[in-house]
Amino acid sequence: MNDHAVRSPAVAGRFYPADPDQLEAEVQRYLNAARAPEDCLDPPLVKAVIVPHAGYPYSGPIAASAYVQLACSDVPVRRFILLGPAHFAPVDGLALSGATAFDTPLGRVPVDAAARDALASFPAVVIDDYAHRPEHCLEVELPFLQTLFPDFSIVPLLVGEATAEQVAEVLEVLWGGPETRIVISSDLSHYHDHATARRLDEETAAAIVALRPEELREDCACGRAAIAGLLLAARRRAMHAELVDLRSSGDTGGPLDRVVGYGAFLFTAPAPAAY
Repeated sequence: MNDHAVRSPAVAGRFYPADPDQLEAEVQRYLNAARAPEDCLDPPLVKAVIVPHAGYPYSGPIAASAYVQLACSDVPVRRFILLGPAHFAPVDGLALSGATAFDTPLGRVPVDAAARDALASFPAVVIDDYAHRPEHCLEVELPFLQTLFPDFSIVPLLVGEATAEQVAEVLEVLWGGPETRIVISSDLSHYHDHATARRLDEETAAAIVALRPEELREDCACGRAAIAGLLLAARRRAMHAELVDLRSSGDTGGPLDRVVGYGAFLFTAPAPAAY
């Protein structure tokens, strides 16, 4: 593997610890504190999650509440489709990384080359490492996945000016079976007071649980386009969405006058018909 094609961490030491031992211990602490499923023997398979992407002291507990549910399965996970907003560079459509792997302090995660080839014919998908280089939204999810899953590849996509239909089409191509899961990385409302943020985030959560992307406000989440695409795909597949945690930076240690909202959501497939 050409090391020049490996994406280096952009926010290690800022959003999460750069020391591997400290990082592993912090992630494990969040997971241990999260409410685990009561029965992991025969749970519904969690196909997709929506999780936040702020600094770990603020959003880590909320993200962990979804990840412990995602890991409750005896089906080996081989691939994660990661989608989040492009915060630092304009993106027309969806930006796929051209890197062969992403590094974190916990090790190297390969990028699925076959998936990149499958998306090559999509006009809405471009290779854009400039957008990926400084971006935190996908990177901060990887240590959680590395802690819970032993061996997997990723398809890292940043969503810019894209429609819900474009995102849903990409998800359909990559959907796969239970070996493939989807992680949508997004915070919710930004920089309202605590009470206002709670009200707005509850409205957003209601739209997500109802699988109604048309009811998402334009400013409801930085990852609105990615969320809307997942909701469209999930609705077409008659999936079930569930809210597992809804808090803000004001709840996890930040000031109450200017908070960022965080939500954790699960998406499960309908149970197969009984024989």
